[in-house]
Amino acid sequence: MISVLNVPKDDRFQVIIEHGRSELVIVSDYLGIHRTADAIIIQITLNEGRTTEIKKKFYQALADGLHRQVGLRREDVVINLVEFKKENWSFGNGEAQYAP
Repeated sequence: MISVLNVPKDDRFQVIIEHGRSELVIVSDYLGIHRTADAIIIQITLNEGRTTEIKKKFYQALADGLHRQVGLRREDVVINLVEFKKENWSFGNGEAQYAP
């Protein structure tokens, strides 16, 4: 994320939730992509403003990285970016640190 999406090095706030197979519905064949029971969904919340090209590079880098590092099939990586305006963040003290 740091190199492709240009995220600051220490801007790292994560919520990791694991769901059992019965709690997660992932269609096995959508848009011509066959997914297995090992499919995962990765949702990332971030500031708006990145181009479509940057997002495409990120999707590819993330799928390739998971494939290379843990053997996950690229077809089994579903990614969703949720974008917000910078003023919608407060990192503490009741302040809007990124607000213009």
